[in-house]
Amino acid sequence: MNVYRTHKCSELSVSNLNEKVILSGWVDTIRDHGNLIFIDLRDNFGLTQCVIDAKQGIFNKINELTHESVIKISGQVIKRSDDTINTKLSTGEIEIKVNEFELLSKSEVLPLPVNSDIEYGEEVRLKYRFLDLRRKKLHNNILLRNKIISSIRRKMIANGFIEFQTPILTSASPEGARDYLVPSRIHKGQFYALPQAPQQFKQLLMIAGFDKYFQIAPCFRDEDSRADRSPGEFYQLDFEMSFVTQDDVFNAIEPVLYEVFNENNKYNRELPATVSKYPFVRIGYEDALEIYGTDKPDLRNPLIIKDCTNSFINSNFKIFNDQIKKGSIVKGIVVDDTADKPRSFFDKLNQWAREEGAAGLGYINFVDNSYKGPIAKNLDQDQLKLLDLKNNQSIFFICDKRKDAQLFGGKVREKICSDLNLLNKNSFEFCWIVDYPMYELDDKTNKVQFSHNPFSMPQGGMDALENMNPLSIKAFQYDIVCNGVELSSGAIRNHRTDIMYKAFEIAGYSKSDIEKKFPGMLNALKYGAPPHGGSAPGIDRIVMLLADEPNIREVIAFPMNQQAMDLMMDAPANVDKTILEELGIKLIDKN
Repeated sequence: MNVYRTHKCSELSVSNLNEKVILSGWVDTIRDHGNLIFIDLRDNFGLTQCVIDAKQGIFNKINELTHESVIKISGQVIKRSDDTINTKLSTGEIEIKVNEFELLSKSEVLPLPVNSDIEYGEEVRLKYRFLDLRRKKLHNNILLRNKIISSIRRKMIANGFIEFQTPILTSASPEGARDYLVPSRIHKGQFYALPQAPQQFKQLLMIAGFDKYFQIAPCFRDEDSRADRSPGEFYQLDFEMSFVTQDDVFNAIEPVLYEVFNENNKYNRELPATVSKYPFVRIGYEDALEIYGTDKPDLRNPLIIKDCTNSFINSNFKIFNDQIKKGSIVKGIVVDDTADKPRSFFDKLNQWAREEGAAGLGYINFVDNSYKGPIAKNLDQDQLKLLDLKNNQSIFFICDKRKDAQLFGGKVREKICSDLNLLNKNSFEFCWIVDYPMYELDDKTNKVQFSHNPFSMPQGGMDALENMNPLSIKAFQYDIVCNGVELSSGAIRNHRTDIMYKAFEIAGYSKSDIEKKFPGMLNALKYGAPPHGGSAPGIDRIVMLLADEPNIREVIAFPMNQQAMDLMMDAPANVDKTILEELGIKLIDKN
């Protein structure tokens, strides 16, 4: 028998009445009722109420206990009185009448409370993260993370994927974010790099003849912090498949994501959230920008953006008409049940648009079969009818160059949705963004460059590269998006060296440039590479969505702060000079 406990603090119920039990845990709360002391004892699994009578010899010692001290108690399971039953606890019908107790570890006064959800500053929470993790909400988030990872691993193995562990010490990446470098003691002056992703290794595994790879992979990127991005490191469900098309990749991962979200759709919610059924919606990249103003659309937002340029061509609304002649377009967002709102509603939106750097936010209201507003007076009936408004609808306009109009339209869409509380918050809406452009023009040099991943297979292969305008070529590249959060980018890889040389040539790279930058991958592709592709949904972001947390820090056990510092372990830190000398490193004075 375990000397510290016969049961966990979540297990006891009326079925255990009169049993002699041993429990161990943390003192969550102490309540002194004069002749009785009540202790809520907490462990990883739950909470049990314990009661000590003043007649017992241990009463005074119990009364001296501090919160979060660790104790072991022995006692008898008794039933609570009807008026003290706590239906919110699994152990809420019983309590333990304590006969003996042992102080296992005394706690000093806490720098932050752990038995409440009171928010403390980032500095205190991260310095004492081991205490912060005792808080119920955060504790449960980390348990949720474990549940999700375990579920993903089971599903991937059941679907024939083989789990691999790829190197952590590898070579620096010539593309992407900044690397974290690790100096070599043996090879002074040379450095390893921590992997930004296992991209090349997973492709090499496909070339090695393995059919399906996956890994819950740690990735390291020297990037600035954001609410949905942890500085330094993150984890992703990295997977790759051989002899597949884009459809095969989608068909493999969609059921996994759907089931994981569906299994956890009740977490921290009063009602279970709905989850997009697969196959998930597919939206072309250009359509996403046109309709939603972003390539990460939140489909819970019912508002869409439409092109209204034709309503303003040759119109009397001179501001828009003149801009259209210079190459601008007009985008419009139709909103229901707003035309009868007070003028202040529209004025506030107009002021917000100006604060965002726009000239303003024009609008037209349609009430009782009549178009109202300053802009409406400058359009004829045919131009107004093109707007296709229904009764009590408003339409808001953005006029600018296409890309700017699209992106600001996306901001307006989010702003109006938020102001009118239109978002369906109790759902998880997935979509694929597909057909990314292979190339784009550099804003500064006006030269053709890769739009996204240069190692994606161009749609149409070599024929497209040789015969199409580079700016018209699409790539077999895709993103999976949920509730406006990009979970992952992925692609069907370019597995042919001749296509790769040609693709890079269009972007201004010579054959020797490629061979110098990517020798390992190019060499491997020369020995027979299967068509292959994959993706890598972010674990941290999946948990963040399911936990309904706005900041990714709340689903990571030991995150860094926004300045990429570990306050608890005091990292990064200075290193002893002798260690630097052994590594062949000399520090330069910042001044």
